[in-house]
Amino acid sequence: MGTLIMSIFGTRRTRAAVIALAAGSLVLTACGGSNDSGTKDNSKTQEDAAKQSAAVTYGDAKASTGPAAEVPGAKPGGTISVLQEDDFSHLDPGQTYVSDGKILDRLIQRGLTQYQEDDEGKQTLVGDLATDSGKQTDGGKTWTFTLKDGLKDQNGSAITSADIRHSIERMYAPFITDGPTYIQQWLSGSGTTYRKALPDGPYKGKHLPDSVLATPDEKTIVFKFKEPQPDLPQALAMPGYSVVPEKTDTKEKYDTAPVATGPYKIAEFKPGKSLKLVKNTNWDPKTDSVRHQYVDGFNIGFNQSDDDQTKTLLADRGEAKNSIMFTGQVATNQVRNVVEDPEAMKRTIQGYAPYVWQLNFNLDRMTDKKVRDAITYALPSAQIYKLDGGAYGGETATGLMSPTTPGYDKTYDPFGKLKKPNGDVEKAKQLIKEAGAEGKKVVYAYANTPVRQQQSVVIADRLKAIGLEVVKKEIDQATWYEQVGKVDNGLDLYMTGWGQDWPSASTVFPPLYDGTQLQDGSSVYSHINDEKVNKEIARILKITDPAEAQKAWGALHRDIVERINPAAPIYYTKVFQIFGSNVGGLRYSADSSYVDVTRLYLKK
Repeated sequence: MGTLIMSIFGTRRTRAAVIALAAGSLVLTACGGSNDSGTKDNSKTQEDAAKQSAAVTYGDAKASTGPAAEVPGAKPGGTISVLQEDDFSHLDPGQTYVSDGKILDRLIQRGLTQYQEDDEGKQTLVGDLATDSGKQTDGGKTWTFTLKDGLKDQNGSAITSADIRHSIERMYAPFITDGPTYIQQWLSGSGTTYRKALPDGPYKGKHLPDSVLATPDEKTIVFKFKEPQPDLPQALAMPGYSVVPEKTDTKEKYDTAPVATGPYKIAEFKPGKSLKLVKNTNWDPKTDSVRHQYVDGFNIGFNQSDDDQTKTLLADRGEAKNSIMFTGQVATNQVRNVVEDPEAMKRTIQGYAPYVWQLNFNLDRMTDKKVRDAITYALPSAQIYKLDGGAYGGETATGLMSPTTPGYDKTYDPFGKLKKPNGDVEKAKQLIKEAGAEGKKVVYAYANTPVRQQQSVVIADRLKAIGLEVVKKEIDQATWYEQVGKVDNGLDLYMTGWGQDWPSASTVFPPLYDGTQLQDGSSVYSHINDEKVNKEIARILKITDPAEAQKAWGALHRDIVERINPAAPIYYTKVFQIFGSNVGGLRYSADSSYVDVTRLYLKK
């Protein structure tokens, strides 16, 4: 997720998702490698990721008009069971920022825009509640959206532009703490200063001025920014900006009983136990070019580990035939059993997750680039990611941009990681010697989870092998990002994971490498504060042509890695899921990085 972390660019999705990742990896540890067990490696490669990293196109009114194209062979009826490890942290879309919540949101909520995908992984950003993906004027500073006809919430009430305005303005309220902050900051100021524009949200009768957010009629909503915001349509596709109808908004209580606008609604919720979805009869497929309503509902059960999920689905008996994972993954100890079963593999999906795990250098303390380069050359990426799932869970990273990010270049490998995935110790030793850093003490921090503890042994041993004195510091995973997110954290090296909020490097480089955002709690983990980088980020963010922006981000990526090297790339992450044999319409979603839940049906 992550999401995954925050500053001017919503490090919160990132923050929530990364915390989950730090715990052992929401995306990773559930995946299992097989190279060491003799199993043939048929995992996804960077060739497969090329389609994921293609730039998103913006769809017109025709592409945004429902109903969605029929899924071949789809049949109506039946209930799908969902095996889920944890309860959802939030049901209020305004508080939603992590993967499982996003998948649920695709079934029960709608926003102004949404991603439409094809079988090749190509993504088109289309109008969801809006008639198209938005119309920009004034060089991208002004965006206008028009609502479709016939939009209703689950109670049959019409959705108007006032509801859209309310949904944006409630994101300013103090009880909204875990949702995205992109649009609020673009409208009203960076950091947390945006809240001053509407400290109580819309709940005391105040609104953002029409010069910022206007609703000239019941069908029209106009966003007005001080700077061009070419990514607004993609930001609006985040679950956090789904519509919350004004007259049914119960503020804090909305988090347990949200009103649906998508094809399904919540019929029953037992916190910590289960969630039942049934058809929303007021959802009109003619207004929706993305979703389907094939099954009668979804029964979601919590407290089922990845191991339990995998065993149940692999056995494929009884109700398991009608069951799926949301964000669960094939358990590490079950990978071989799945991969070596041809019939089981027919009901799996694979793809890349958007995360890059990297070892950050605290540039306030690690000031010699030769030492940073030495560590980067030395790290045995293959050994490290094999502890977190192996070939089906990750692969060697060559840079700080994920294979899912538009502009990613699979040939870019400045540290020769593809040729030497287990590191180049001799090269590293030479650089340490040139820097006069033999015996240099480095404080290396890691989270106290089994995966991170195992990886810490490999990393520390390699640091010692190139001549450094390592002081290891174990940190509780529950406070991991809080600790490493402090400017004065007293640490030299620490690993974090990051993924884009939408398919654009604009959600990667600004939150991670814009030094003007450096403060306690920000996601500028390396403490980079380079004037050239800061200025270039500000310049690229104003580019309205996606292709031109993509090229510029790629060039900036190279400059950051080669001139500064603020973090050593370690590994990219992958997804590997299995499903019941009676579930049809299975497809990996490049948007969610998991199964595409909008098209599922039961075969019989």
